[in-house]
Amino acid sequence: MLIFFICITVLILGYKFYSPFVAKQAGLDPNITTPQARFSEGVDYVPIHPVRAFLIQFLNIAGVGPIFGPILGALYGPVALVWIVIGNVLGGAVHDFFSGVMSIKEDGKSLPEIAGHYYNIVFKGFMLLFTAMLLFFVGVVFIMSPAGLLSHLDVFAGTFLADNTFWVLVILGYYFLATLLPIDKIITRFYPLFGLLMIVMTAMIAIALLIDAPHLPMADDFLAYFKDSHSHDILAPNPDGLPTWPLLFITITCGAISGFHSTQAPIMARCLTNEKYVRPVYYGAMVCEGVVACVWALAGIAAFPEGYAGLKAMLDTGGPGLVVNHIASSYLGVLGGIMAIIAVAVFPITSGDTAFRSLRLTLVDAFSIRQSIRNRLLLAVPILAIAYFMTKLDFSVIWRYFAFSNMLLSTSVLWLATKYLFDRGAFHWITSIPAVIATSVTISYIMTAAIGFNLPADYGWPIGSVVVLLGLLLLLLMHSKHKSVKA
Repeated sequence: MLIFFICITVLILGYKFYSPFVAKQAGLDPNITTPQARFSEGVDYVPIHPVRAFLIQFLNIAGVGPIFGPILGALYGPVALVWIVIGNVLGGAVHDFFSGVMSIKEDGKSLPEIAGHYYNIVFKGFMLLFTAMLLFFVGVVFIMSPAGLLSHLDVFAGTFLADNTFWVLVILGYYFLATLLPIDKIITRFYPLFGLLMIVMTAMIAIALLIDAPHLPMADDFLAYFKDSHSHDILAPNPDGLPTWPLLFITITCGAISGFHSTQAPIMARCLTNEKYVRPVYYGAMVCEGVVACVWALAGIAAFPEGYAGLKAMLDTGGPGLVVNHIASSYLGVLGGIMAIIAVAVFPITSGDTAFRSLRLTLVDAFSIRQSIRNRLLLAVPILAIAYFMTKLDFSVIWRYFAFSNMLLSTSVLWLATKYLFDRGAFHWITSIPAVIATSVTISYIMTAAIGFNLPADYGWPIGSVVVLLGLLLLLLMHSKHKSVKA
């Protein structure tokens, strides 16, 4: 129970004391007219109250990411909680915050346009490719996962509602409307309610764990884990023998750090009415997601008296969706079961539609397309048509490419934020050090993953260490050169 309070306290203290220091480096000015006021057109540049903006941003970046990822990450042991908390405060929240800062400073533009401004057309093309790829994979994943869940519900057995294709088409139809319509027609009206629902559900699970969860990891569990790491391979604590480095950092992204979040930044950057709201909306939403991730990681451990073997067995049977249903039903009864179905069906849909919307905005910015209803149709129809055919592919293959694209994009955004701070002459280490670590994780993963060079897993840690050392040397050289130029 002590570990639970430590995790939540560190996240709250991070927002209270670290985020103001980070915000001080960003150069935000509450007296500057925001893009919303300068470009108001009733479609994407629409004024939104900061509380609603926070809830929409939270839901956009969350979906089921901070639920599914931490449940899968719980197999790695208590170290998963360490990654969530430290990764969130020093990496993910900083990443999300500067995604919002750079977008609102650049007229609410998407990442590729920002990259082109701060670097060059080559980096802009790189960011456009991987941003579009990630957004597309996210959208496809969040068609397949809720459709699969809904089609397998017992209540629909023997009816046309048990047909997976039916639900794929229903979800695609909704995505078409949400992608096409002005943001104030669906998203700003209903998404704050869904954001509140996720917060309430998480709070109920947290309270239930504190009241009746004898298997919550204690301080002794952490000490035993790290003590035992000297006598066994710390790189393979997962029951499947999967190494902690780099797979834990790829498994738990939402809640710790996720490149997908940066693709959502322009949506709210076009709607904020004052730059002073950037910190609570972006950094605050990510800290809130970190709390959600901690609760579900702890729940994944506490709900199985038999230990990690029980969690693994249920994951093998029905994936993280079944674990969510088991946890919610066990601690919250019938109400919990209903909320679990909503969580794993509705929440990914709310991330999928904003993924496709962000993809439309990215293409509009990249090719300077006028925002007419005809042009929105010409973009939305082929994107969603291709997405339909992608749902016929193996889900696990789509997921692997999504995971790599996600980490690669977050790494790129951290380097982009570093360039932003370099240009301002600000304290760049708040983004550059996380950028080096993220680069190390990304390269280690692609070198050892089956979709990459497929080197032995034992090579991951040495490769990562070399990349960190080289990255730090590069930063020191850049820092020294920058200081000499200023002098």
